[in-house]
Amino acid sequence: MISDRALDAPVEQIDARIHQGFSAALEARGFRADSQQQQAIDTLAQWLQGWCAGRRGWLRKPLAGVYLWGGVGRGKSFVMDAFFAAAPLRAKRRVHFHAFLQELQQRMQAFAGQPDPLVLAIRALAKDIRLLCFDEFHVHDIGDAMLLRRLLDVLVEEGVGLVMTSNYPPTGLCPNPLYRERFTPAIEILEKRFTVLALDAGTDYRELPGNAQQWGEYLWPQSAGGLAYLENWLALGEQAQRDQLLSVNHHPLQVRALAPGRAWLEFAELCGNAHSTADFLWLLQRYPRLALSGVPSLDSQPTDACQRFINLVDIAYDAGAELLLCSEFSLERLCRGSAHQDFVRTRSRLGQLHKRKLVTTEGAGPEVRAACHKDC
Repeated sequence: MISDRALDAPVEQIDARIHQGFSAALEARGFRADSQQQQAIDTLAQWLQGWCAGRRGWLRKPLAGVYLWGGVGRGKSFVMDAFFAAAPLRAKRRVHFHAFLQELQQRMQAFAGQPDPLVLAIRALAKDIRLLCFDEFHVHDIGDAMLLRRLLDVLVEEGVGLVMTSNYPPTGLCPNPLYRERFTPAIEILEKRFTVLALDAGTDYRELPGNAQQWGEYLWPQSAGGLAYLENWLALGEQAQRDQLLSVNHHPLQVRALAPGRAWLEFAELCGNAHSTADFLWLLQRYPRLALSGVPSLDSQPTDACQRFINLVDIAYDAGAELLLCSEFSLERLCRGSAHQDFVRTRSRLGQLHKRKLVTTEGAGPEVRAACHKDC
């Protein structure tokens, strides 16, 4: 049971507070909830009120949280954001997948040399949080699988309430048969200790007119004029630092140009080399306006380069960064043929970039061509 001191409202008012907050969020955006979104907020409100009151569920164990899953653009993050904003708990956090894992790894350093530093780091985290909302929960590799399995174990044991969104049902989180068995205990926790709810009505709300939240640009075909447009977009002037070699988490990173808060890199350098999600977080924290040129058709790239590109798009989108991609190919051609399980989400997010097709005017110089673009 959550103590009254940890709440900003009486327990019996939580359900009403959540619904009022959801209605206000819908009105502010001009949205209307569909039946699945309404069911999701009903479920979240009911769970939180019962959880705070200490009610018990299956085998008298309190339900640890709610797991919302469904395809891209179904409104999962919107529902969770509205729930989080209205939840009257003081010790609450909403986190993104990649940033949270990096934070956890950094916390582990404080317990280096002690038995099981991961568990100690999670318990230290749990002392400061009663409600944790986790957006875009997914598993890419064996490292993530093992870390997330133990994370769930300890957070549930410590009594932290959890709300998660994902593109996948629990059984689809870890499709790789090489390490699925090791993640099975985490799947069992989700299925037995959480309310699992699907928001999978089939409509991608991001693609409906007026719903897109443009967060950058996609420019093609790449040319001298396109690169001139890129420089103008970044506001690179004479003071910009050119062809710099950065040290990012002890990894070398070649950058074509830098200015305060702005950076220009090549796809081959950032995604073609062994850069981690921690490197992308480091980069975007310092340069939240980022341009990436030379973006190839992804069906020509190895799996690891595609995975890095997916991670980069996820991190930039979640961080609220501005991204400009410059390619020889249209966005449709660039995305063709990618079979990666997470690429549906990436394609939806790339679709929110403002697309510009460069128009070449015969006899015009690059500066004129760069200014002579049209929406595509």
